[in-house]
Amino acid sequence: MYYVNQEQIERRLNAIPEIADGLRQVTGSWDGALVLGLVQERALHLAIEVVTDVGSYLIDGFIMRDASSYEDIMDIIHEEKVMSSEVHAILIELVRLRKPLVQDYYDWQRHVLHPLSSVLPDILEQFALNVRAYLKQEL
Repeated sequence: MYYVNQEQIERRLNAIPEIADGLRQVTGSWDGALVLGLVQERALHLAIEVVTDVGSYLIDGFIMRDASSYEDIMDIIHEEKVMSSEVHAILIELVRLRKPLVQDYYDWQRHVLHPLSSVLPDILEQFALNVRAYLKQEL
């Protein structure tokens, strides 16, 4: 029997609506201003943390193979049929932003609307639905 920390997974999935809403507001009123750039930056960072945290909980709980990177977390849960190929492709792009956002933040283009900002809200919501369906099916 698996021990999957559903409470912690759900806590993280419950952050998605606010992150998605923040990204929608940013893309809807984008003017290149610093404040919107910083909001976008933080929302992208939070989105990365949510999907990698949830992925790690799934990998640990279902005793999937060990991940070697953030991209690998997404690959593993995709291989285990947690999410569709469409969601996986976008989330791989997303997690590749972690280093630029967290380590190379001084070079981040805050005055440019990132292309993921407009597609990510729907993808994050789909990810949450996929994870919940996977948990229901497997548990």
